[in-house]
Order: sequence, then structure tokens, then C-alpha cells
Amino acid sequence: MRPTGFTELPLHWGKAPKWLVDRMKKLSYQVAYLIIEDQGRRGFLEKLSDPFWFQAFGCLLGFDWHSSGLTTVTTGVLRSSLSKGDLGVMIAGGKAMAKKTPEQIEEIANSFNISSSKLEEWIRASRLTAKVDSVAIQAGYGLYHHAFIATEDGDWAVIQQGMNPENRLARRYHWVSFKIRDMVNEPHSGIIGYKSNKPVLNMVARESEGARSASVDIARDIGALAALKRLQLRVKSIDSWTGRVSREWVDIEGFRMPVKVNWAKLKALYEYQPKNYEELLLFKGAGAKTIRALALASELIYGEKPSWRDPVKYSFAHGGKDGVPYPVDRGTYERTISHLREVIEALELGSEDKKLILKRLSKLFSLS
Repeated sequence: MRPTGFTELPLHWGKAPKWLVDRMKKLSYQVAYLIIEDQGRRGFLEKLSDPFWFQAFGCLLGFDWHSSGLTTVTTGVLRSSLSKGDLGVMIAGGKAMAKKTPEQIEEIANSFNISSSKLEEWIRASRLTAKVDSVAIQAGYGLYHHAFIATEDGDWAVIQQGMNPENRLARRYHWVSFKIRDMVNEPHSGIIGYKSNKPVLNMVARESEGARSASVDIARDIGALAALKRLQLRVKSIDSWTGRVSREWVDIEGFRMPVKVNWAKLKALYEYQPKNYEELLLFKGAGAKTIRALALASELIYGEKPSWRDPVKYSFAHGGKDGVPYPVDRGTYERTISHLREVIEALELGSEDKKLILKRLSKLFSLS
């Protein structure tokens, strides 16, 4: 993915005022209605899975143009506005709702009369996307927001976000089901954030294919796990004994073994015998340290190098709840809601040609 610019997503204090949230709900529903009417539910999911469009959507609703809160508030508002399910799209999860998400996904499946096998697929996808962005990609961003968007057609999208406690910046991850060929090989539709200055372990990069396979082999081989335990001892360079530091030598953070490895969990993982990397990630005891240790061992034992390429995708946008670049104009906001309501009513009554209505609407803002 070619960089096109960047945006910082800093942590902002405060919250959106009620008067704005109420209007955001109305406007978000109207935008969703019109896009689904014009491009179908898949078209709507595809837009939500695009970091560029989602950022602009949050700006259109009048939220902070660049804060981390744009993600949580925009998905929260959309979840509320779509809660009736009348558009065939509903959202589960949100900020700090990881434990409730599977139950909410099941409620959506019941509302849409989704089969039990499809429900299992949804819950697995929710768990796996969270595991990939918190464990398989290690950039220092702990996930705190996970939104699972599902349709009555069986499609899904995920928007989740992590926060770096050191620089207090966020990173947002986007997924959409019908564009994924492999859940652990370049699966994202987009990632937005600020590039890390430290090496980023990226086990879902195309270059990490050999390392993923080797990690599974090591997890299934008790002899390899024993070798991994021996590798935990740090090897010092010659310069550390002489007291001199060579300019050619750099201590690469990414290639250090984790300070602590839960060997009991690794033993349990061996007994579990994962068939592939997806099963390895979904194993309850496979945390960041376990994945990192297996990634390092895959190179030292098998010569399979993991990727240290930061997968972040850059983006830029503009807008503003907090007065940047200007305060929200309530009058304009109300006129926009009123205009879209008229368009929707016309579409529902069939009083005008659909194409002419949508063409006229495009003069207000682009839907494509």
C-alpha cells in the first residue's frame, strides 16, 4: 500500500455534547440509508472498511478531525442509528466491550435469522481479527475498541483501534469479509495511524509466510520447544566484553527474546497441536510474548525470517467538533439532515426517478 500522507490520532479529553450526538445519529442513518439504496449493503461495508472514507464520514458528522475519539464515537453513533436492523446492517461491540461482543453478535444473528454455522463464522472472525491486530502485529498499540458490523446477507466488517500508552496516539484497523483471501496473510482493507519508530513484528505480512509455517511447526514439536527454551539466554556481542561499542553493531529491539515466556502455556499449545497459524493465534494462551518467541525461533531454528515491516496505512482528513478548523454550524447541520430526510422520503414514495434523486444528492456530497 503506497503512502499518501499521514494523520496523528491523539487522545483528546472530553466527549461529544448531547445536542451533537443526537444530530450525528440522524445524519449517520440518512447517509447509511442512501448508500445502501444506491450501492447495496456490500457497498456500505466497503466504504466503512476504507480508512479514508471512514475518516471523512466522521468529519461529515462533525466530530474531531483527527482525534482517536473519531473512531469510537462514529462507530458508537452508527451502532445506535442502525440498531433497529431495518437497513439489514447492525453493529456489535465498541469501546471496552470485548466480553459482550460475542453475545451481541448472536443477538444480531437472531434478528437476521442467520444460520448457526454462519454465526460461528462471525464469532470466529471477531476473535481472530482482534488476535491478529493485538498479537500477530506488535507495534505497541493495545486494542481497546472492536466493532463488528454484520449484514443480513452474511457479510461482515471490523473496525478496531489500539492506543499506544507512550505517545498517546491511536492506530485503527479495517477489515471486510468479502475482500479477504487469507485471514493471516495481508488481510486488512486498510490501517490508519502514525508510523512506529521501533521495529514492528508483522506476522500477517506476505513476507512472514515461512515464519508462520515454522511457528506452527515449532509449537507442535516438543524438541523445538526445548531448543526455544535454551535460546532464551541472551547472547552478548564481543564489544560488551571489551567495553567498546562498535558503530556497525546495533542492538535491534525486534530480535530480542521476550524477558518472560510462559513455558506452561507453550506446553499446553504443544498438547493443543494447532493445524495452522489461525488456530495458533486463536489458542487462548497464545499472547504477544508467545507469538514473538515463536517468530524469533522460526528464524534461529529454521532460517525463516518474520517481517518487521510496519503495515500502517497513512491518511489525512479535515473537520471539527472542538472548533478545528471551525465550530460546528448547527444551522447547516440541521439543513443537511432536513435535506437528506426529504431525499429519503422521495425515494420511499417513489415519486421521482431514483437515478435523478441520487444524482442531485451527489451535488451535496459524493457517495462514490
